[in-house]
Amino acid sequence: MSMNINNTPSFAPANSGNGTILEVAVKAKELTEEKGRMALELIESAAPPVSSNNPVGNAGNNVNIKA
Repeated sequence: MSMNINNTPSFAPANSGNGTILEVAVKAKELTEEKGRMALELIESAAPPVSSNNPVGNAGNNVNIKA
C-alpha cells in the first residue's frame, strides 16, 4: 500500500485564500483555552476548603488525657 502525503485530506478545509484555515485554527485555539479553563475550575472546586485551624463550637475542644 502506498500513501501520497501531498494530497490534502478530505476533512481539512481547502485553502481558498479566504481565511478559512485561519478561522478554523482560531476556533480550535478558543475551544482548547475553554477546556483548560473548565479543567482548572474543576480542579479548584475539588480542593478542600481553606479554613483556619480554630475549632468551631465547644465540643471536643478540651479533652482530658489523664488516666
